[in-house]
Amino acid sequence: MPSPLERFVRLAAHIQLLPVLENGEEILVGGQAVMEGVMMRAPHSYCVAVRKANGELVTEQAPLPRVSEKYPIFKYPILRGVGSLGQAMYLGVKALQFSANAALDEGDPNAKKQELSSWAMALQLVFSLGFFIFLYKFVPLYLTRMIEKVAPVVQNRIAFNFVDGMIRIAIFLAFLYLISRWKDIRRVFEYHGAEHKVVYNFESGKPVTVENAQSFTTLHPRCGTSFLLVVMVISMLVYMLVPVDGMLEKFVSRIVLLPVIAGVSFELIRYAAKKRGSLMAAMTAPGLWLQKITTQPPSDDQTAVAIHALDGAMALEKQQGGELVIA
Repeated sequence: MPSPLERFVRLAAHIQLLPVLENGEEILVGGQAVMEGVMMRAPHSYCVAVRKANGELVTEQAPLPRVSEKYPIFKYPILRGVGSLGQAMYLGVKALQFSANAALDEGDPNAKKQELSSWAMALQLVFSLGFFIFLYKFVPLYLTRMIEKVAPVVQNRIAFNFVDGMIRIAIFLAFLYLISRWKDIRRVFEYHGAEHKVVYNFESGKPVTVENAQSFTTLHPRCGTSFLLVVMVISMLVYMLVPVDGMLEKFVSRIVLLPVIAGVSFELIRYAAKKRGSLMAAMTAPGLWLQKITTQPPSDDQTAVAIHALDGAMALEKQQGGELVIA
């Protein structure tokens, strides 16, 4: 059995990948890969299906009201992205916790059942948020300041934020590549591929089966991988317009503006998903290329798990009377 430190690192890595693996669009069928499983969501419901070490398939499902229905302010552009992404992250953490608890359960009826406590999950989230801010906000800013000292041209606000943005993207790409070498994460990327294939199968109108799903690509325009890349490009442009020059002011502005940037990026990805032949769709193409790392061809068994999660979400959605809108 993995040590507590190994479990902490494993879960921390999964939390860092949540924005890469999840889909925040609230009116579409979508999902997210978790530990040895998939979470699928419909507009008013979700279902997590996880394959335990002993081969048993366990699920968790529940109604899920749209955030825009619960809080009407989130119906408006930009704000709807903030609300939908916030709900998606909350649901993603909940699904990940369920899958982590399933991984801890070895199936021995005589053994004491282990579960990840709420305080342990909260500690993981605090650590992961701090790591995210440090890695993607502080480090690029600090390195650009160092470059600025030896290259005066970087003192220009546009040049400074361009260099800062390129460093951020380089860190992101390096992080994805390195973490993809980890066997455990590679399996998550295979489940990510299974989720995409099953969503494509559902959207096609064909019967959702393992055989049909396997015929589709693993690359999907609404993926969190594409979203994060768009966020980084948009943030670079926004920071160029912010009239602050001090190190502390820049650092604080990067944190404060994150919801606005996420909301704008959400709208762009949403538009690109609906207008797949448009210029905007072409501009988001690099995110699809990046999915060659974050999605991998799944096995039939992994695809079956994703279908099971979709079936659970759809059965509950039918009970909720939800209307499905396909992009």
